[in-house]
Amino acid sequence: MSGTWNAWSWDTDPEAVRRDVAAAHERFTGSGRVSGPVRAVVGESWRRSVLHGVDPDTTVPRIELAGHALRDHRDAHPLAAAMPLLRRLLVDTAPGPQIVAVGDAAGRLLWVEGDRRLRDSAEDMCFVEGANWHERSAGTNAPGTALALDHEVQVFASEHFSRGVQRWSCSAAPLHDPCTGEVLGVLDITGEDHLASPQALALVRTAATAVEMELRALRLGARPPRSRTAPGDRGAHRAPGAREAVGARPAPPPGRGPSAGPALRVLGRAGALVALDGREAELSVRHSEILLLLARSPRGLTGEALGARLNEHDASPVTVRAEMSRLRRLLGPGLLASRPYRLLRPPSTDIDEVRRHLAEGSYRRALEVYAGPVLPRSEAPGVAEIRDALQAEVCEVLGANAPPSVLLAWSEDPEWRDDPRVVTAALRSLDPGSPRHAALRGRLRWLGG
Repeated sequence: MSGTWNAWSWDTDPEAVRRDVAAAHERFTGSGRVSGPVRAVVGESWRRSVLHGVDPDTTVPRIELAGHALRDHRDAHPLAAAMPLLRRLLVDTAPGPQIVAVGDAAGRLLWVEGDRRLRDSAEDMCFVEGANWHERSAGTNAPGTALALDHEVQVFASEHFSRGVQRWSCSAAPLHDPCTGEVLGVLDITGEDHLASPQALALVRTAATAVEMELRALRLGARPPRSRTAPGDRGAHRAPGAREAVGARPAPPPGRGPSAGPALRVLGRAGALVALDGREAELSVRHSEILLLLARSPRGLTGEALGARLNEHDASPVTVRAEMSRLRRLLGPGLLASRPYRLLRPPSTDIDEVRRHLAEGSYRRALEVYAGPVLPRSEAPGVAEIRDALQAEVCEVLGANAPPSVLLAWSEDPEWRDDPRVVTAALRSLDPGSPRHAALRGRLRWLGG
């Protein structure tokens, strides 16, 4: 499921994708029919672009904010508080040339920063501060389509609806209010082909999570101190194991107090551990699935949508309603709402914590928090998507950025040592003549890699 949001995978030839989709784009603009190897998310966006009246040859994004109006709107925007963090994560330490853009919920770009050469070139397509890049105004593009769907997405080269944008590639994710789930804006990285790679989408997703956690900490007035250790250094404690005692007890997870809001732990656990109002309880698998799916859907889910994410064969709203009633009795008032089903106080999760450590370059700490797959006993389609996406993010980000010492420790971690992706990443960091290299080669062969 999650693969539809990636433009291509590592075993795909991007040039072949570019050619095939370019041909499909020509057919679509001539006939109005989507054909060929076009991702569903792209084909549907092309159709919406036509309905919005976007012309693939002449439409240029409108400049809607400039001068004092732009500065005033930007200074008052909630995302202004997160810009120092984003600059540290995506501008100051960028692995290569890229543009980092942050827009508001309407699609207007408020900050456009990064590589000067790329920014000068991007001005030709009006990718500038104050321009509206929502899908309604500019056609298919990553920041605009991410806002239209409220989901992270990549748009690669000829997947853009407007031909004047098709030499660019981008990855984007919506940014939410950490307390209400409201969409505040969008984060985008734009540039050449590598910014439509799986690694780029993982980077944007983790940076978006870091922004939302930063806003939550600032809102609560309890932002934790920045780590003074070098990226990749090991923290003092390992995350809790796969099982803990069942029942309610007064101690919340480390670093979380009653006023800090709910917290949810799902990594390596058969049933989620929820901390709420100074007490903890371990949930059944089904209730764990529901709470996690709602935590990942800030705007809420209808009974049909939630049912489909829980069981692709039995999506009965009646069954969902019964489970929601039981969960509401278990958790108490003030957390669950209906029509649609949603969380009034979105919890922080250990998934968010892993992503934040990845975004900050604290790779060892990310591995320590990753106590195992997301709800490993769950077979719910929506949970499987979350589980697979997090595993892919960890592999992409660590494989591309972690130092050799972390990669070697990663390859010996019990949760990862039999994953060919991990062994391959560790092999790349070693001298081919070293004994460790030979041992890992043997393990990779045994794993069938």
